[in-house]
Amino acid sequence: MLKPRRIIIHHSATEDSRTLSWGAIRRYHTEVNGWADIGYHAGVECIRDGYEAIIGRPWVEPGAHTKGENRDSLGFCFVGNYDAQEPHESMMRVAARSVLVPWLAIYELDLDRIFGHRDFAAKTCPGRLFDLGKLRDIVADEARSMMPEPPA
Repeated sequence: MLKPRRIIIHHSATEDSRTLSWGAIRRYHTEVNGWADIGYHAGVECIRDGYEAIIGRPWVEPGAHTKGENRDSLGFCFVGNYDAQEPHESMMRVAARSVLVPWLAIYELDLDRIFGHRDFAAKTCPGRLFDLGKLRDIVADEARSMMPEPPA
């Protein structure tokens, strides 16, 4: 069973077509790479006019997203090419609220346990224009907004 110590952020490095691309990523990972399932545990992409969080590989199973780091990390993919443009703040907020904040709470991880793929490989992933500090700030902001207010 997976016991994550970190979350690793990725980008698909493909254009987000505003239609569901997750199935194409899954097919590529299974049919071309020969993996058992999509490599990421979750992701987010634009579908029509809004961002949707999408579940990938079961959270209790090791992923196939970062060589040498899959046994103790969760992989999250932002669909899009963030070498070419910055991710929208609203995309980061959906990712934070729907997946990243719950993962931090469930697995008792701190914000400093959110890394980019580039921290473990000679890649730009999740993109040169993807600001991990901004993502951590958004995750912290969303976590605060999700906390129940103390009783009066």
